[in-house]
Amino acid sequence: MPSRHATTEIAADGARPAPLPTGPRPRVALLSNPRSTGNIAQLPRIRAFCAEHPDVFHYEVEHAHQIGDAMRTIARVKPRLLVINGGDGTVQAALTELHNGGHFSGDAPPVAVLPSGKTNLIAMDLGIHGDPVKSLERLIDLARSGLDSSLVAREMIALSHGDDGGKPVIGMFLGGAGLADIMLYCRNRIYPLGLPNGISHAITAVAVVLRQVVGLKAKFLPPEPQHLKISLLKGAAISGKFALLAVTTLEKLLLSGELGTQGGGSLKFVAVEQRPGSLLGAFFASLRGRLGRSKLSGVHVEEADEISIEGDSSVILDGETFHAAAGRPIFLRRATPLSFVRLAA
Repeated sequence: MPSRHATTEIAADGARPAPLPTGPRPRVALLSNPRSTGNIAQLPRIRAFCAEHPDVFHYEVEHAHQIGDAMRTIARVKPRLLVINGGDGTVQAALTELHNGGHFSGDAPPVAVLPSGKTNLIAMDLGIHGDPVKSLERLIDLARSGLDSSLVAREMIALSHGDDGGKPVIGMFLGGAGLADIMLYCRNRIYPLGLPNGISHAITAVAVVLRQVVGLKAKFLPPEPQHLKISLLKGAAISGKFALLAVTTLEKLLLSGELGTQGGGSLKFVAVEQRPGSLLGAFFASLRGRLGRSKLSGVHVEEADEISIEGDSSVILDGETFHAAAGRPIFLRRATPLSFVRLAA
């Protein structure tokens, strides 16, 4: 049932458009996905918080196809800050709509992300963690006092197949090859067990060691990576089976600090060949914050403005799965940067 508070609306199939606030202009627009993992428990507190703060315009969506309507309504509200309350998949859908929708007459408002999903890579990169209500309260205070000192620009990844004529999908972290297989294994085989996230990720880590390092083959383990061809704009192509493939615009990648990348592009690219020595070398270099700062056999760390991935394999961009195929590669290009709010520790 939709909330009756003037600045909150739950969008569902067949629901009426969200009512615009009749009072002062809201400083913050909050876009929530009630189905995100963290929101199952936290959303009642967030709704109660918004009901007590008339300068928050709260819009809830249950499906990705409703985000376009949400953005059209939020654009009419003209908030100073857009806060996305959902997992990485919700963030990806919202960023895609911001990039492609053209709903805001000028620049889109700065974006902040609450940690409400299972991985929350984007929220962690922006220094937003812990209790989402307390984070929302801090963000409202910033919107009141001034956001300039907390704003950071982030490049975006634009994913397309290059020949379908469709609008690109926008995100910030892509996993492919063995990494995508591991992410899908965790999502489809481990999460359904209903275990806490920490235990689920620990089980997945053990499975990765058994499969990638020990070389054990079994049906209950992730599959062997498929052969891929990866090409960087104005760079040589690399081919083979990769235990890990990641492309990101985030400042931190996996366990590493800033990557020691080369090439001068905006997309940070890491590929680790399917060899135990290469995987272990990359792992320990990442622990020391040295990934990409010295050459390791079978470990490729670069920067580029355009990357193509070709082969029979899946990639995952901020939670959404796409499939590359022979003769129909996936293209990754830099997209227009967006402003995000980063909270100090």
